[in-house]
Amino acid sequence: MTVPAWLNQAVFYQIFPDRFYQSGLPLGMSGFEPWGSPPTIHGFQGGNLTGIVEKLDYLTELGINALYLNPIFQSPSNHRYNITEYFAIDPKLGNLDDFRLLITRAHERGIKVVLDGVFNHCGRGFFAFDDLLENQQRSVYRDWFYVKQYPVDAYSPGEAKTYEAWWGFKSLPKFNVSNPGVRDYLFRAIRFWTEQGIDGWRLDVPNEIDDDAFWFEFRTLVKGINPDAYLVGEIWDINPRWVGDAHFDGLMNYPLRAAILDYVNAKIASQQFIEKVQEITRAYSEENLFSHLNLLGSHDTERILRMCQSDKQRLFMAFCLIFALPGIPCIYYGDEIGMDGGKDPDCRRAFLWAENTWDKDLREKIKRLINVRKTCSALQNGALEFIPSNPGLGIIKRSDGKSAVFVVVNPGSNKETFYLACLNIDRQLKEIISESVFSGDMTCEIPPKSVLFLTTG
Repeated sequence: MTVPAWLNQAVFYQIFPDRFYQSGLPLGMSGFEPWGSPPTIHGFQGGNLTGIVEKLDYLTELGINALYLNPIFQSPSNHRYNITEYFAIDPKLGNLDDFRLLITRAHERGIKVVLDGVFNHCGRGFFAFDDLLENQQRSVYRDWFYVKQYPVDAYSPGEAKTYEAWWGFKSLPKFNVSNPGVRDYLFRAIRFWTEQGIDGWRLDVPNEIDDDAFWFEFRTLVKGINPDAYLVGEIWDINPRWVGDAHFDGLMNYPLRAAILDYVNAKIASQQFIEKVQEITRAYSEENLFSHLNLLGSHDTERILRMCQSDKQRLFMAFCLIFALPGIPCIYYGDEIGMDGGKDPDCRRAFLWAENTWDKDLREKIKRLINVRKTCSALQNGALEFIPSNPGLGIIKRSDGKSAVFVVVNPGSNKETFYLACLNIDRQLKEIISESVFSGDMTCEIPPKSVLFLTTG
């Protein structure tokens, strides 16, 4: 198995399209909520594809070179996981020309674009399910879904009882992917968008499609069109079944996220954190481990700032760890400027473009992390090692023979003593944030809730 070479230097940025940037409102549409108003489950704030194009320079300046977009296909919801037409861009976001412009402008800047693939379920307005509702047991599409009884009821209050739906939500009827018509429709859509020049797919709840043949056919199709396409699955646990030649290049690294949050919030000690990381690293081959998407925030979780108890020091420690450990760092839009938010839908607030609202110090620090990830080979493909030291500290080493990185973390509430000699290195080290130089057998105090990110370069 070979994963795309471009992943080595990739730094992803996840965009929830309705909330990133609004570049004018669609002609003839009304009822949009004011930009920046408290997010609601059903409301739209007008972010669109042209808005992403117009902010590509912002992303380039930050250092981003890969985008992961939440669903953009036609749907009646702001999250768009209930797709009604897989061959069309949602008109609230733009049209096919806008999408092609986004791909072109992104690629001109060296930015890859990965789309969200939702193939387990669709929306109630999907043509085949609509036919089922209209014609019931006489519908020629009845076998496209898992009907339990007639009449099929999709709009009364409560959970789905007459058909299978994702987590019982009536708005998300589950596809029967063993049906050849469903398979043909989905694979035609996958082919269409892959041929538009996208750089990969993030697969939504792929474990809900417990069909290895489906995923092998998916992988074969996508890689046949674009061998460098990145395939990443939304799997929340440690499960190597889902990587390899028959499935995906990597997974969304939720187990690492959980370990990091416990660690920076001082819920576990350094040794426990090391053991949790090692459990992940031992489960996967190196190329798959390095292809996992290391995330902190997402559209499904509270904002990472909130998860770090609104403590910017803990937040920065967490960012340092996703950049230091094997995998591809991914920033959820706005986390780099300190955006706050609770559970869905509050984690989907509109990006506030007034710079006086930004935490510019945090943004600059993250920008430096991005730069070192893209330029330091040790962080791209270096071996991982944990250096024994003061029990109150965690010391991560990445090295590849050309360069080395040492990340020293103190998540506790007391200062800790750090002895440079424990690193066993005879070269000067530079701290990427303070730009301080460390050498010889120096001893220094590591303040509470702080981190040193040291490089040989």
